[in-house]
Amino acid sequence: MRFFAPRRLAVLAAALVAALALTNVAAQANTPAEEFVQQNVQRGLSILKNHNIPDTQRRAEFREFLTSLTDIRRIALFTLGAARRTASPNDIDAFVNAFRNYAVAVYEARLNQYAGQFLKVTGSTERAPGDFVVATVLVDANGKVDGPNPIEVDFRTQSANGKFVVVDVSIAGVWLALEERDQFSSYLEQNNENLPALTNHLQELAQQVHSGASQQAAH
Repeated sequence: MRFFAPRRLAVLAAALVAALALTNVAAQANTPAEEFVQQNVQRGLSILKNHNIPDTQRRAEFREFLTSLTDIRRIALFTLGAARRTASPNDIDAFVNAFRNYAVAVYEARLNQYAGQFLKVTGSTERAPGDFVVATVLVDANGKVDGPNPIEVDFRTQSANGKFVVVDVSIAGVWLALEERDQFSSYLEQNNENLPALTNHLQELAQQVHSGASQQAAH
């Protein structure tokens, strides 16, 4: 069965990796949510540019950074939609782990394809108390808008007890979690609501991504 993940999520993840390479071209952060995005993408940049440590260590640090920046479990549960209400706790935990491993595998694979673009913070909107969308736009290495139709990348961030986390990312108007929920729901409908099958499929995709990244690194 054809599945969306390799292409769609790879494109979205590539844009997120570009976001993690934000530098001083970013606008001055004016709100706590904007400061959160700016500070954390600068942390990501320092990891990406640190070639004084082994590559395996750099990737491990980047993985830890990504998983601390985003509420992976919350996003994974959201993507399950109604299926999470009937699934067993063990099946849900297995799915969350597979979702995390696949997402991180895609991010790691994209490290080798980073082309030097940056994201410039342009502002933020408060949707509800503690719920913000921070807007950024893709620019080139010189800080100029990248092309006639620049790509907008928005980060939905929420705060709890003074701590922000990213709960969704929008690339050119497509929200990642919403897109995945639709795709996962379609997959489950076509596979008798078999959540373990979806979990296994994500595990296989993660292995494919790792294998592809290893082959690229060898060339």
